[in-house]
Amino acid sequence: MNEFITVQEAAEKWGITPRQVQILCKEGRIAGVARMSRIWIIPRDAKKPTGDKRRNTGGKDDATKHHV
Repeated sequence: MNEFITVQEAAEKWGITPRQVQILCKEGRIAGVARMSRIWIIPRDAKKPTGDKRRNTGGKDDATKHHV
């Protein structure tokens, strides 16, 4: 299993929290990720996903921008 790393190892490698890595795994944003029982395994050569999935969904600030 040397070709895989743990969530903790990926978090340290990418400079993010283990929870953020778990979320990326759950959302399917890491290529080749797999789940063994309750543990995520991540390919050693997997790249950190880029791009921000959070988008402005029309909050109160958005409403004032389009006021006529």
